[in-house]
Amino acid sequence: MEKAIKRYFPIFLLPTLVAFMIGFVVPFLMGIWLSFCEFTTVTDATFVGLSNYVKALQDTIFRHAFWYTALFAVVSLVIINVIAFAIALALTQKIRGTNIFRTVFFMPNLIGGIVLGYIWQLIFNGILSVYSTALNLNEWYGFAGLLILVAWQQIGYMMIIYIAGLQAIPGDVMEAAAIDGATGPQRLFRVTIPMMMPSITICTFLTVVNGFKLFDQNLSLTAGEPAKMSEMLALNIYYTFYGRTGWEGVGQAKAVIFFVLVVIIGMFQLKATRSKEVQQ
Repeated sequence: MEKAIKRYFPIFLLPTLVAFMIGFVVPFLMGIWLSFCEFTTVTDATFVGLSNYVKALQDTIFRHAFWYTALFAVVSLVIINVIAFAIALALTQKIRGTNIFRTVFFMPNLIGGIVLGYIWQLIFNGILSVYSTALNLNEWYGFAGLLILVAWQQIGYMMIIYIAGLQAIPGDVMEAAAIDGATGPQRLFRVTIPMMMPSITICTFLTVVNGFKLFDQNLSLTAGEPAKMSEMLALNIYYTFYGRTGWEGVGQAKAVIFFVLVVIIGMFQLKATRSKEVQQ
């Protein structure tokens, strides 16, 4: 069997590799090249050096979108993971109906972001109309609305990962801690959380990356209003590329900057949480 796998695995690998090259590697490399060009289509690109990056970094709306997105990523990281972990703890106790609750909490993750954005826009504007205002009249209304929407959508998914981590903790470890006289909070912070660090690493990474990449919910909920003040990075790049004539190269440069930022932040987060795993 091993000889057969070694002999024929290139045949099965080749279609996937070709699709990956065509669908990801080639467009990615072309995108980097186009970020140094002025173009309207990929066939009429003219090299202009670093001018696109200069324009991107001088764009005050882009800089505002970065700080707005960074703040959103940090706040959503805390809210989503704390609530998801708390729900996972509750649903791993010996209570009736846990499978039903798990299903109910996970279901929002199955709904598309565009649909969720429009649904929650109706809900929020219905509530805010009582106070003679609307979601698109204040950037912080949009910020709070995005937080509620994303938390409602992602908490169930993170909950499943935390439940898997909690169920993997050996029962005799918790019993030994209880016999030694550890209280509930002591068992939580000294035993459960340290042993849950692999799950915490996964969930925090997904939450941070999703927070920075957020696009469809931002587009459908606020569309960047008022006056582009609730634009996040992905939406700002979209509007730059498709909404400003002659700025296609600048939009591509912003996309490259965005990619580098997400990679750096993601690697920093992984290093920070994985170091806790090593210390267990």
